[in-house]
Amino acid sequence: MLINSSQACVQIIDGIQTDLLIQPFADRVFVQITQLGKVGSLIQVSIPTTVPLASNGVSDPSEHALPAPPAAIQLMPLFGSASSEHLRSLYSLYAAQVATLIWCAGGHMLGGSDRRSVIVGIALRQSTRTVEEGLDEHERKTFHETMQALASMLNKCN
Repeated sequence: MLINSSQACVQIIDGIQTDLLIQPFADRVFVQITQLGKVGSLIQVSIPTTVPLASNGVSDPSEHALPAPPAAIQLMPLFGSASSEHLRSLYSLYAAQVATLIWCAGGHMLGGSDRRSVIVGIALRQSTRTVEEGLDEHERKTFHETMQALASMLNKCN
C-alpha cells in the first residue's frame, strides 16, 4: 500500500514542540523535522540499488533499537547550512537514520524494493550545553524520541 497523502504530527520532545511531516512524491520522499517552524537544512539521502536492506518493516516504536543505516548511504546537502560542525554531523545522523526508517518501511510504504531518494529538512533548536565529542543527553533524547515518532507514523501507514 502506498501513502497517497502526507502524514504529519506534532510532538513535544524534551519540552520543545517538534513538527514532523512525511510527504511522498513519485520520485522521492520528503521528511521535515522542525522545532523552529522553518525548513532549515535540506539533505538528500540515496542508496545504490545493489545494497541490501532489511525489508521487515519498522520495528516497534516503543523499542529503542533502530535499523542501522547502510554503509553505502550517500548524503548530499542541498541547501541551508548548520551553524557548526557539530550540528552538521548531527543533521547528517538524522538524515541517514530517517532515510533508513523510510526504506525499511519497505513494501508497505514504498511499494516493494523502491529506493526513492529521501529529502530531509531539519531545523532543531540548538542545545545550550557544550560537549567536546558526541551528543549531549538533550540531543540523544531528542534524536530517539524523534525517531520513535517517525517510526509510529510509518507503522500507521502499514
